[in-house]
Amino acid sequence: MTLSIIAIILVIVIAFLAGMEGILDEFQFHQPLVACSLIGLVTGNLEVGVVLGGSLQMLALGWANIGAAVAPDAALASVASSIILILGGQGVAGVSTAIAIAIPLAVAGLFLTIIVRTIAVPLVHMMDAAAESANIRRIEFLQMLGICLQGLRIAIPAAALLFIPADIVKDSLNAMPEWLTTGMAIGGGMVVAVGYAMVINMMATREVWPFFVIGFVIAALTQLTLIAIGALGVALALIYLNLSERGNNTNSGNKGDPLDDILNDY
Repeated sequence: MTLSIIAIILVIVIAFLAGMEGILDEFQFHQPLVACSLIGLVTGNLEVGVVLGGSLQMLALGWANIGAAVAPDAALASVASSIILILGGQGVAGVSTAIAIAIPLAVAGLFLTIIVRTIAVPLVHMMDAAAESANIRRIEFLQMLGICLQGLRIAIPAAALLFIPADIVKDSLNAMPEWLTTGMAIGGGMVVAVGYAMVINMMATREVWPFFVIGFVIAALTQLTLIAIGALGVALALIYLNLSERGNNTNSGNKGDPLDDILNDY
């Protein structure tokens, strides 16, 4: 399909914001559920964007920065896969193919961010020099320039994809062999499993493990909607916070977490 000029401009703006948010983490525009949904909205394919965003979000939940290891770039994966899927015109049926494409795109985003971070090193030195002369305006300008470079890191590839003829994109998607798309999907699942394992290894405590068990039990109840599961999660969080606050008020001697004491009794 072909996009209007307004839709193209809005997609580039969303891509620019997603690139900046990949570093700022303030408004979460880089998250697949947000970026894909916004691109689907401005291009008139909201359903496709939401479905793709939700599927990619489950993958991105396992992408975490652990120490010096940087997670795959969710911003480029979200924006580029959304554009490719929408231009290809495959609709919801092409979501699995777009997800398979998103995995190598996320890895490619790491290469782009290395380039931008390398360019940002001289900017830091220039900010240090400006700080010595108390030139606050120059420091602010250089900081905004560095963030804008991160936005261009996603906006430029997005703009390039928008001007590729839709027939070429569609033919390229259809020409992908089944073994490649299946292999990428399996690889993406392995990335998620490793990411989740690393996150759980860092945050798992005696207080948290019961909630993991409850989550696995709830996952087996297919009758529950996402809203119901979310409401149950909020309720459990409120119960935990209430017990913790009550225990802190009654145990001024700082005996520890009251919920931890209850679990130890078990």
